[in-house]
Amino acid sequence: MPILGPIKRKDLIRLMRKLGFEGPFSGTKHQFMRKGNLTITIPNPHRSDIGISLVRKILRQAGITKDQWEKI
Repeated sequence: MPILGPIKRKDLIRLMRKLGFEGPFSGTKHQFMRKGNLTITIPNPHRSDIGISLVRKILRQAGITKDQWEKI
């Protein structure tokens, strides 16, 4: 169960796949993932973890609540 906090990019992608998203696919500036008509932007690789504010923004964009995230 991931807590809502900083996360590695590859772990974010793995967890989003568990939630039914496909990808990541190449975009113009960033990669993205899809689930039906819903598209979310995935940040480019960083040297460090993705910060909590960006994780929240991605989850909001995906329509995933904190409770859903922590139950994965």
